Amino acid sequence: MPGGRLTQQERQQIALGLADGLAYAEIARRLDRPTSTITREVMRNGGPTAYRADLAHRATEHRTRRRQAAQRAPKTPPQTDERDVEAIREYEETFTTVLMGSGMPKMMSRVMACLCMTDSGSLTAAELAQRLQVSPASVSKAVAFLDSQGFVRREADAGRRERYVVDDDVWYQSMLASAQAIAQVVGIARQGVGVLGPGTPAAARLENVARFLDFVSESTARAAEQARDILHTQPETASGSPTPTGPL
Repeated sequence: MPGGRLTQQERQQIALGLADGLAYAEIARRLDRPTSTITREVMRNGGPTAYRADLAHRATEHRTRRRQAAQRAPKTPPQTDERDVEAIREYEETFTTVLMGSGMPKMMSRVMACLCMTDSGSLTAAELAQRLQVSPASVSKAVAFLDSQGFVRREADAGRRERYVVDDDVWYQSMLASAQAIAQVVGIARQGVGVLGPGTPAAARLENVARFLDFVSESTARAAEQARDILHTQPETASGSPTPTGPL
């Protein structure tokens, strides 16, 4: 049985199998892969109705590059400047409120805002619980949601504790997740065309919705890819020119 990461060709076969209505076990058998591998791949990339081979492959490559970059990155030195604690607290509340307004649940928004506002971009469960004054169980549930959406990743620190990390390009990953979510609506809309009967007004409406959102999904993923380097731009140097970093 082959091991290692799924190839782009295998992801295309998964997409074709899902389109044909094949069960995960049957797709796995045809690819000579464990059923759990196929299940995890599909559910991590939009589910059976929204799975897109190109988006899934792009997201996996991004996660791999992100882990490699994190391993190479130097540790951020501690900040020695004095900051306005009250202003920071007010800003964190505002940041949390905006994330909630975008549809993210409250506790997940609090954890996300807290991580984004740390210079290191990482905290342990105990540190998050202490900062937010909530239970470790609440932190665990929030992190599980954020991890499933590609907002954070987990890593072990020197003390073998699990740390939760938010990378500079988390918003790139978020845009890919958004594109996959839109693609799921596209799949459902096109399924409705067959159910309602081609040629009916309702089916025509759903087909137009599917075509519109399909274009939006593709455009979102393409724009995120083209703009990704902006997220790796360093502060301006002494010469006044910002220096982009990170994978190209």
